[in-house]
Amino acid sequence: MTTAFFWDERCFWHGGGNYALTLPVGGFVQPLPAGLPENPETKRRLKNLAEVSGLWREMRTLSAAPASHQELARVHPESYLAAFRAASDAGGGELGLRTPFGPGGYEIAALSAGLAVEALRSVLKGEAANAYALSRPPGHHCLPDWPNGFCLLANIAIAIRAARAEGRAARFAVVDWDVHHGNGTEAIFLDDPEVLTISLHQEANYPLDTGGADIRGADGSNINIPLPPGLGHRGYLAAFDRIVLPALHRFRPDAVVVACGYDASAFDPLGRMLATAETFREMTARVKQAAAELCGGRLVLVHEGGYSEVHVPFCGHAVLEELTGSAIRAPDPMAATLARRQPNPRFDAFSDGWIDDLARFFGT
Repeated sequence: MTTAFFWDERCFWHGGGNYALTLPVGGFVQPLPAGLPENPETKRRLKNLAEVSGLWREMRTLSAAPASHQELARVHPESYLAAFRAASDAGGGELGLRTPFGPGGYEIAALSAGLAVEALRSVLKGEAANAYALSRPPGHHCLPDWPNGFCLLANIAIAIRAARAEGRAARFAVVDWDVHHGNGTEAIFLDDPEVLTISLHQEANYPLDTGGADIRGADGSNINIPLPPGLGHRGYLAAFDRIVLPALHRFRPDAVVVACGYDASAFDPLGRMLATAETFREMTARVKQAAAELCGGRLVLVHEGGYSEVHVPFCGHAVLEELTGSAIRAPDPMAATLARRQPNPRFDAFSDGWIDDLARFFGT
């Protein structure tokens, strides 16, 4: 079996709103041609790089049907789905916080969720060794009845509840390495001891009022790992080794789903974490090995954030190299520079103490 890569050109057509970075245009805020940082180019350029490198040919590339109304309604209330569809049919709008959409936005968001649903389904059915869903719009911030942070539907939660309804698995672990706290995924599963939610995120980035380590959920099944800005490659791997991997082994899931954001990249406009393409490669290698040991390799990555049009493709390519086991490489042209920009030993000692404190708190 090979890695399955789910994508659809129509997801790149999602758009709407009048923003400059994350600020509504108006007053002294001038328009920007790109608008929101969540634009299609980071995702399209990842796909393009995989095609040009040849890695594309080593994966099984597919689309998927949009998530059905029944699948969406297992997570989102009818009132929200009806309001979203009505606004979409009327030409677009915005229902929450920084979640604009244009005409047909409902259908595109349902398609984005459908890519995640089918990616997880294909792995659980044994049709793929593992899978990657190039979902857009993203999903990990979306609450059942309130979209926010560019996220209109909770893609991963929809996929997990679809898999459960089909009787394919019962226990799931979600590892979220997007630089922003996965508040939507946390809220949906906070009272569910059969879903372990782990979020590694920059402390006090977005949202400003969530992501604390003290929010534990049912039977301690929610683990928030707020990290200091500037943590860097070594610190991310330390957090993974000291907290994430022990938590996965303790929980023993039937499948692992990664909320795969690339905004911890050193070049991201919405993060300050100094991660590199190798950081994402190494985290993928670790979670892939954990899935092999714990749940027969059942692993799915669902694309979330990441807003550097230049760097995301190289970070994503490194992830896909590791996921597929391919020998094809697209070397990160910023690797040497980023190696010199990593934290010094004094900061590493500080971050080691930070992570050790969190590990003791979580008992890992």
